[in-house]
Amino acid sequence: MESIVLIILKAVAIGVIISAPMGPVGVLCIQRTLNKGRTVGFCTGVGAAISDLMYCLLTAFCLSFVEDFLLRHQAVISLCGSVLLILFALYLFRSNPAAQLKPRGKPKTSVKTSIITGYFFTFSNPLIVFLIMGLFARFNFLDSGYKLYHHIFAFLFIFAGALGWWYGVTYFVNKLKAHFNLRSLWLINRITGSIILIFSLVGVVTSIISLTKP
Repeated sequence: MESIVLIILKAVAIGVIISAPMGPVGVLCIQRTLNKGRTVGFCTGVGAAISDLMYCLLTAFCLSFVEDFLLRHQAVISLCGSVLLILFALYLFRSNPAAQLKPRGKPKTSVKTSIITGYFFTFSNPLIVFLIMGLFARFNFLDSGYKLYHHIFAFLFIFAGALGWWYGVTYFVNKLKAHFNLRSLWLINRITGSIILIFSLVGVVTSIISLTKP
């Protein structure tokens, strides 16, 4: 059984990786930070983090029905999850998030509205489930030895990792907004894609080694 510290580290990593790709909600968060202030931008990220947490809970609930199968085929599933993450990393390299940004006016946006829109922007993309499944498989996140308090810590820190990402993004954008170029989203996506790709390639290698062992 893994220690609480290791579970927390895995959970924070999953929360950050889920949030890091700069899709429409990332662009919206940055745009609101630039145009309406950091509070509005961060609250948009909070809504996205809530949606990510719900998808994680849904994924975990579904995976619990096939726990025995997962345990018997752990190496194969880890390999498939790593391949899935490689494809996701390649998608990040090819995507152009800045192209999704359209000029908008500056109507007042409340904290509540920011959270709701951030939530629905993220919830409207159910494909995030495949990324979550890949991460859960890659990190062997739903170990059968976990007790209730392990799961509580795990999902709390997934949420904390996601919030930490949006806090950092809005802090960075707010500090540099006078010089911020939205084309730098390209660089963020490339860095994120590279990190996911490295994790995935390590997963492929370790899974193949496990499968080839007598």
